[in-house]
Amino acid sequence: MHPLEVLGDPVRRRLIELLGDGQRTAGELTARIREEFAVGQPAVSNQLKVLRETGFARSTPQGARRLYALEHAGLDQVDAWVRQRRRFWTGQLDALGDALSEDHGEDA
Repeated sequence: MHPLEVLGDPVRRRLIELLGDGQRTAGELTARIREEFAVGQPAVSNQLKVLRETGFARSTPQGARRLYALEHAGLDQVDAWVRQRRRFWTGQLDALGDALSEDHGEDA
């Protein structure tokens, strides 16, 4: 799954936001998502699994609970994708700005 597809789901985005504030238990995440999105525990578990498998989150067993934390691999992929596109558009926009400046200078 492409990293932007992961971010395309509002539940997954919200889970990432919650994990950005620090580690949370699966129960804590499930309660928050159920409250905000009215989805069941199996749906939240599925979304957490997607986040683990795509490098956005990791889980660590702690007794009978699982602690989830943000993993930077997925976010790094998104950042790399955006940087690559930004380089292209920055160059294109700089060239347009230069062309417009030259045209404006000729009219002056």
